[in-house]
Amino acid sequence: MSLQDEIIALAVAARQAARHLVTMTGAARNAALYALADALDAQRAVVMQANAEDLAQAQRDGLAGPMLARLTLTEKKYAQMTEGVRAVAAQTDPVGETLAGYNRPNGLRIEKRRVPLGVVGIIFESRPNVTIDAAALCLKSGNACLLRGGKESIRTNAALAQIIGQALPQAGVPAAAVQVITTTDRAAVTAMATATGYIDLLIPRGGEGLIRAVTASATVPVIKHYRGVCHVYVDAGADLAMAERIAVSAKADGVSLCNTAECLLVHESVAATFLPRVAALLAERKVELRCDARALKYLPTATPATDSDWGAEFLDYIYAVKVVTSLTEAITHINTYSSQHTDAIITQDLAAAERFTTEVDSASVMVNTSTRFADGQEYGLGAEIGISTDKLHSRGPMGAADLCTYKWVVTGSGQIRV
Repeated sequence: MSLQDEIIALAVAARQAARHLVTMTGAARNAALYALADALDAQRAVVMQANAEDLAQAQRDGLAGPMLARLTLTEKKYAQMTEGVRAVAAQTDPVGETLAGYNRPNGLRIEKRRVPLGVVGIIFESRPNVTIDAAALCLKSGNACLLRGGKESIRTNAALAQIIGQALPQAGVPAAAVQVITTTDRAAVTAMATATGYIDLLIPRGGEGLIRAVTASATVPVIKHYRGVCHVYVDAGADLAMAERIAVSAKADGVSLCNTAECLLVHESVAATFLPRVAALLAERKVELRCDARALKYLPTATPATDSDWGAEFLDYIYAVKVVTSLTEAITHINTYSSQHTDAIITQDLAAAERFTTEVDSASVMVNTSTRFADGQEYGLGAEIGISTDKLHSRGPMGAADLCTYKWVVTGSGQIRV
């Protein structure tokens, strides 16, 4: 059997499991999620050992620092992962929710109801917690899923797959509802991307190279974000102490993440005061500043920015810095160079904040807070299946409800159309 045939066979089994899931009550699916969380707690040592082995191999292979950070399951990350499963279980059941309902003059009752997509494929790199986040969100939303992680997390994902495979059937969920593809053959990615009619939606999570490769070959619908080029704009009306805290944290507290700020924009009226102060704080965190000509007036020892620095996703301790003359210039710069992931304004000017949130065309727009809050858990979703910068089907952090579509249910009493 070819790898393509193997993937299709898995997807066919997933389809059957999905048909069973949709007949289960929300309470039954929640019970399975709680059982999974308990099993993860019980098998923590096994998973952490597997992750340690993956990390050791990754270091021998020379995996880059940001990828190592994503691969690492700390005790804190593990606890967040298991609590995320419980948080998803505690949420309102999205399946069958009536989104709209009304009566027509002819007596017909029209309802728009939320329903599962069916079979969801997730392709991801490094982060083994995605295995559990995806499994939990798909189960909550009544979907079956095929999960294909990267070779760097193969041992951790295999350990997690074993836990899933034991916990879910004991709770009445078919084993095929969550299948972890453990082959490291890259052809599996293409096989999933071209499984039209078998996989309903594909979500790639990882670097831009992976996402573009999946999108280029896909015949299955794909939800994606290529890059996280996020901005922090310090407005003329900013509380500068607040702006310092946010600008530093948004860059230095998670440089390997897609919601990390990559560009700092500062209004010229506050640049002379703000830039030297924030630069000193960023220097303590070993952040390199790459400044435009106007910013260099206040930070003469900084590195001059080049055109390639605007719109760059550094994923490193590097900040592009630009002084702007107006809110209009800041918005124009963001809409030109942002990846439409997350952008923030720091201001006490309500009109400026309102204009920024209206005109900046990004999936998440922040006011007086860090871009790093663009996250499913922080939005109260329990976990996220990914962050979409697309404008169709979903946008921003995607929770269980975003893994649903809808159907129209029309109820009559014998009406005919003539």
